[in-house]
Amino acid sequence: MTTQPTSGDTPKGAWTITFLLFLYMVVNFADKIVVGLAGVPIKTELGLTQEQFGTLGASFFLLFAISGVVVGFIVNSVQTRWVLLVLAVIWALAQFPMIGSVSFATLLICRIALGAGEGPAFSVAAHAIYKWFPDEKRTLPTAILSQGSAFGVILAVPALNWIIVNHSWHHAFGALGIVGLLWAVAWFALGKEGPLVPTAAVAASETKIPYWKLLTSRTFVGCVISTFGAYWALSLGLTWFTSFIIEGLGFSQQQAGFVSILPWIFGATIVLLTGWISQLMLARGFTTRGARGVLGSVPLIIGGCILATLPYVAPGGLMIALLVIGSGLCGSIYVVCPPMLGEFTPVSQRGAVIAIYGALYTISGLLAPMVMGNVIQHAGTPMAGYMTGFSINAAIMACSGVIGLLLLWPNTERARLTGEPAVQPKFA
Repeated sequence: MTTQPTSGDTPKGAWTITFLLFLYMVVNFADKIVVGLAGVPIKTELGLTQEQFGTLGASFFLLFAISGVVVGFIVNSVQTRWVLLVLAVIWALAQFPMIGSVSFATLLICRIALGAGEGPAFSVAAHAIYKWFPDEKRTLPTAILSQGSAFGVILAVPALNWIIVNHSWHHAFGALGIVGLLWAVAWFALGKEGPLVPTAAVAASETKIPYWKLLTSRTFVGCVISTFGAYWALSLGLTWFTSFIIEGLGFSQQQAGFVSILPWIFGATIVLLTGWISQLMLARGFTTRGARGVLGSVPLIIGGCILATLPYVAPGGLMIALLVIGSGLCGSIYVVCPPMLGEFTPVSQRGAVIAIYGALYTISGLLAPMVMGNVIQHAGTPMAGYMTGFSINAAIMACSGVIGLLLLWPNTERARLTGEPAVQPKFA
């Protein structure tokens, strides 16, 4: 008979799975960044307007949310190891049509297909990791998983930009397809399902909470709204940052590739610090309200305020620094929201709830690139358009952070939903 680890144990192999899923998110974000990185060559070759390029950036998110919800319910009953494998294969296959000459329509279709495959990625990966770590030890692995986004950009941008400059943007897509297939092979060989799942008897006795209660709880709503604001900034970074560096500030494609890494290096630092500080605060007896809710939402407010100063500084190094710091601070919220949802969601419903959360906040990924493209298209100058777009981003970030600060109370959420007494920790 296999012995189930106790709730406080971390099973053997947990960190190996965490590393593999970190690489999974590296590939995920390399796939996302390539269109933004190659934005100017793509617009030049295909003769796209700013609005059309904004539509291309947004097309990735057309089925993103829908597939996230559908797959979220699937992983309630299907092992995550097989779902993750299928998703990775879809990513890889969606890249190969771009190797040759393509039309705008073909590029749109492939990005829509890629978005459908990548929509559930983070939610499924987080659900998979939570089968390897008990609740009090989940913040750090969640931070590492989130770091895959930053490292996906940090590692991919120099390599992909070199391919774009020395060969073509078509070959950059092909390289990503090959990398995706390599990860799928590694996961097929090494990927496993975590043992920290309830037995059939425990699952049967687990108190289910109606989905409408879970999805209207204030912490769920707070997580969606606060991450919506963070993802607005992230999706602008994925689609428009490199174009801004070239068209707004006059850098070359090669120079812009190096500058494009900076927000992700800073964001990676924020994510790791948030995970480490959150876990340290929990170990010292702070509530998850403080160690997760406040810690995740306050940087959004600060970041929005920093971005609001962009129109008032001269183009150049200071503007880049403000953009890097302001947008990079939003990374804190990704670390804390999935663990907060996991606190009060029954295990048998967790996959769907985290997926629905992901589907809702990533709607901003559909809106933000199109809004920026529309604003630039109708502005007097490209720079004026970019400044207006970043000002909209600043307002959305700051407001979402304030709402998160007001609504994120995970430590008492389960008690409110079930009527059970709340656990009183050392610090409020």
